[in-house]
Formats: sequence, structure tokens, C-alpha cells
Amino acid sequence: MPDTTSASRRRALKLLAGAPLLPIGAFGVTQPALAARADGATFLSARFVSMDAPTLADPAEMAATTVKSALEVTYSDGSKQTYRLGYEPFFVTGDMVPDGKGGTILAGGYYDIHNRPIIDTSGSAPRQFYSDCPDGSSLIRLPRASVPGVQGNTVFAVVQFEYASRNLRGDEMYGRLPSPIAVLTLDQDPDTGALKLVKYHNVDTSSVQGLWITCGASLSPWNTHLASEEYEPDAATPASAQMKAFSASLYGAADRMANPYDYGHLPEVVVHPDGTGSIRKHYCLGRISHELIQVMPDQRTALMGDDATNGGLFMFVADRAADLSAGTLYVARWNQTSAEGAGAGTLQWIRLGHAASDEIRAMAARLTIGDILDLLTEDPADDTYKFIHCNGKPNWIRVKPGMEKAAAFLETHRYAAYVGGSMALSKNEGTTVNARDRIAYSALANVVDSMVKGGKGWYEGSGIALDKKLQAGAILAHRLEGGQKDTSGQPIPSEWVPTESSTLLTGRDIAADALGNTAHPDHIASPDNLKFSEKLRTLFIGEDSGNHVNNFLWAYHVDTRELSRVLSCPAGAESTGLHAVDEINGWTYIMSNFQHAGDWSKLHAQVRDKLDPLVKHNYKDGYGASVGYITGVDLRIGLMRT
Repeated sequence: MPDTTSASRRRALKLLAGAPLLPIGAFGVTQPALAARADGATFLSARFVSMDAPTLADPAEMAATTVKSALEVTYSDGSKQTYRLGYEPFFVTGDMVPDGKGGTILAGGYYDIHNRPIIDTSGSAPRQFYSDCPDGSSLIRLPRASVPGVQGNTVFAVVQFEYASRNLRGDEMYGRLPSPIAVLTLDQDPDTGALKLVKYHNVDTSSVQGLWITCGASLSPWNTHLASEEYEPDAATPASAQMKAFSASLYGAADRMANPYDYGHLPEVVVHPDGTGSIRKHYCLGRISHELIQVMPDQRTALMGDDATNGGLFMFVADRAADLSAGTLYVARWNQTSAEGAGAGTLQWIRLGHAASDEIRAMAARLTIGDILDLLTEDPADDTYKFIHCNGKPNWIRVKPGMEKAAAFLETHRYAAYVGGSMALSKNEGTTVNARDRIAYSALANVVDSMVKGGKGWYEGSGIALDKKLQAGAILAHRLEGGQKDTSGQPIPSEWVPTESSTLLTGRDIAADALGNTAHPDHIASPDNLKFSEKLRTLFIGEDSGNHVNNFLWAYHVDTRELSRVLSCPAGAESTGLHAVDEINGWTYIMSNFQHAGDWSKLHAQVRDKLDPLVKHNYKDGYGASVGYITGVDLRIGLMRT
């Protein structure tokens, strides 16, 4: 149901948040859905009952976060019961929220490297910048947590903010502000599972030189938040207009430039029992367009999204469990066996190098791209250069003697192509793992350009050559195995290595329908965030689509292959912040945010006039966005048994 601001709607949402099992049409608290019933029947399985896509018959539903889906539970005696779901925001960015010290703080607010608010002076009344683009989130429980104001159980969430769409004058602000990241202290009601915000802590990022375009995120097996830095700045153009604006915002001075080699890495946030957080960056996982990392159950192997044209499938194997500060970086070599959908193929792994984070950070501080490699953008007719594609553009490069390690970890996209990696994936975004079946999943927002013969950035040597593009995108499934060797014959020290990939799901491109959709609304379009629930056997899929008028959050049951629409974002918004939590103090949660509501394009020509006033009313004139969750479900009996 929509997250509108009326008192009656707020009441309904609050009750829904505390009662996943309320009877249809009523707002009453009942027994937890997955607990044992009085007659002894226990939880057996669950499926999500799909909601219809909103239409102009009810514009309010198109202009807000809408949840009209349900959860159907099957019990051990064969009986079934269906329960209604809802959505509860913690806040809309731009709200003043409790800082845990008796005061308030601006949700989603931007700060410079000196932790001073960054002020937007482009309008008639200056104000602190705040984000309309919350993204990756993690829900975390810590032992011995102690935060004043918590009456029930203490639960923490980490939320990162990718960018701000525009300033008060309407100028585009993408990548021109250092991304904030916050720790939320939440008060969990032990009886209902409802979560209430009691403290918002802005994490100090000055020790890592600020954050660059933080996109998707994941929870590590050791209970830390693994963030991302997407679209790494090109060190070949270190004084680009974007980099100049970012630097001025970061340092509060126009005469100081940030170092591009400090960005495009993997930040990790540690949450402390008092509701604060600290951060470090790992420089040894490759400088790529980090979107969403998935660490496997061994706590060493990580599969990484790379949201780029001419992106790759990258894997990192840490030296030690639960420690990403040193390890070996690999890139996949794709050997295509099918050109259907997003294709299929076997995978080989090329070892790019081994490094420690501190070692690469020291290189980043003293090296420029000219120290590492020679780069040309026109054919030199010189065989000592190698032709590659980088971000859809032709490059000719040669690595300088002795600089292979620096190239591997600071110029990862170029070096991976140089050594023969299949750098042809287009917008390889979210990753997740189904540990029981030993399958990992990758989201391709679009199957276009470098994946398709003759497309922008395509090259024959990539090993990927699809016959037609699929703008609506697809999801790949990767078989995970042990006992593998890299292309040089060295053993890969992991039992979680992707060896074969195939197409799991695809969107469906269509001619524009009456609403404006150019992808079939009953199929996925441009999958982005992916998270898998082992308990529910469900792959959750969030969209970042220019093909659906409203983007959706989907649930795909991997055993029944049923695809269900769970949530609809406001028109023009992207589904972000996805995090499926199987159990915290007996409750399960699906975290869900959105970005940039009312980001209108020609896709929205049929709806814009009706929806624009509603979106602006709901979300601070279009500058705000929701951070929240779908109703919790009790898992204390049945699912928690091993």
C-alpha cells in the first residue's frame, strides 16, 4: 500500500509493520505467520502472491511505494493461509531524525571531509544537500548493544546514499558530492517485529578520502556492511568536470583535486554497539565499477558486480577468512555455448595478481596512469600496443615494465582486457548466492552493446557474441565448484568458483503499451539489486529500469519458478536497498528503498502530467526518497531448524 502521509494511512502502515499475519481487510494483530499453531501444525513452505501493476485508474498508487502482495503459508498438515503484506518507511530523506543525543540530524545529508554540512546555494534559500537516492542497506544484530532510547531489542541498519539528482536550481549533481553513509539504531518490538528509528549516525568517511557513488551493498558473513564505489573515475582524465565538482564538494575548496585512484574500491563499515560506525577501504579487490559484492559461505571467496559497458565477472579469494585486506584477484574468461537470452558458457579464471590493501593504497598515493601504462585512443600502428575496449571506447595500451601489479589493481578494467578477460558484460550489477544449491546469480540490467555482435564496445575476442540485444535485461546463474585451476595451471584455493553460467530469467521487450512500458510489465526489466533467502528459497529482484513506468521488486521461487510482484516503486524511481534477512530475533525482513521518484523520461509521457504533482507532494517536491522495509515474518519455529 502507498506510503502516503495521511494519518489514517500511517496508522495502517504501522499496524501492518507489526502484524504480517493480519486478516485481509482488518488491522488487527494475530499470531506470527510461521509459528506453530495451537493444533501443532508447523511451517512447511511459503510463496509470495503477486500484486497487479498499478495503473492510472488509481494514480496515487503509481506515485508512491505500493505493496498489495501477500504471503501464502503452507503448514505441515497441508493447510494454507494467506497474509497481507505492507511497507513501513523509517524516514524520507530530508526529514529531521533523532541523532541519539537529544537533537536531530538531516536524513541523507551530505558532509565534506571535515564533517561540515555541504550547502546548496543555488536556490533562493540555501540549505544542506540531502540525497534523493538511498541505495544499499544491511540489517545487523550485535551482542551487547547499548543505545539509549531502545525499549525492545536493538537492531542496526547501515544505509548508503548513492547521489543527489539535482541542486535547487535543477542542475544535474550525479557524482558531484561525496556519498554519505549512515548507521541507524532501530528499536525492535519483540512481540510484533516492528522497527522504530531511535538514532541516526552519519559515518565519518574522512579517513578514506570520502566515498564515490556508493551503489549496491551486502552484509558480510562476519556482520559488516560491504559497500561499493561505482563508475570509478578515469585516471586518464583526472581533472574532468565531474572530478573537479566532487573535489570542491569534498574539500570545501575549488583549488584541491581528489586522486582518482582513491575511488572505485570496496568500502567496509563496522557497526559498534553504541550505534556508531567506522569505515575502511579495501584497495585489493580491483578498481572497477563496484556494484554489489557477494561473499560466499567460506568467508573468503567473493563474486563482484561490475556495472559497466565492457564490464567483467571478477572474483576475489582472500588470504584469511573474514578479512578482505589481502588476497588474489581473478577475472573470468567466457567460452560461449549458447547465444539465447543472455547466453550461456563455461568459465575459466585468469589470475590478475595477489596484493594487500595497504600495498595498493601506497601505490595509489604515488602513481599516475602514465607511470603504469601507455594509453592511446587512436591506432598507433605499433605492435607493442594492444587493442582493447574500455567503457565502450577503443584503447591501445602497453603496460610499463614492472608495473603489472599496479595495472591489475589500479587500472583493473584495462588490465583485465589486456590479459584476455572477457570484458564484454553490459551492466553486470547485483550478485547473490544460493548456498544450498551452490549457485550464484548475477543481474545484467541490459543485454546490449558489448555483449551483442556489432554493438558498442563489442569485440570478437571477448568470447561473448549474442545475436540480438535485450534491453529488458536478464539474470545469469553460475554453478559453483571446487578443485579449479586458473588459466596458468595454479590451483584456485576455493570451493566456490563459478564454472558454468546460464540464463535464469529474462525480461521481455515490447512495443510501448498504453501506459508507456517498453518491457512487458509481468516480467522483470533491468534487474539490479539481487538477494537470496535460503529459508524462503526465494530470489528477490529489484529493478533499475527505463523500460517500466513503475519499477518493481520481485520474488522468484527457485523451486517452483514462480515470479511474483511484491512491491511497486513510485513512477520514475528505481528499486534499491534490497536486503533479505532470514532471521533477526525470530523475525525476517525485506529491506527496500527507492531512488529519484519522478525522474521523468519519454517513457513517462502518458503519465507525467497526472503523477508529477502527486510525486512532488509525497516526496518533498521530488527531493526526498524512502528508506524502509516490508513487514517482518516470524521464523522462530519451523524455518530455524537445521
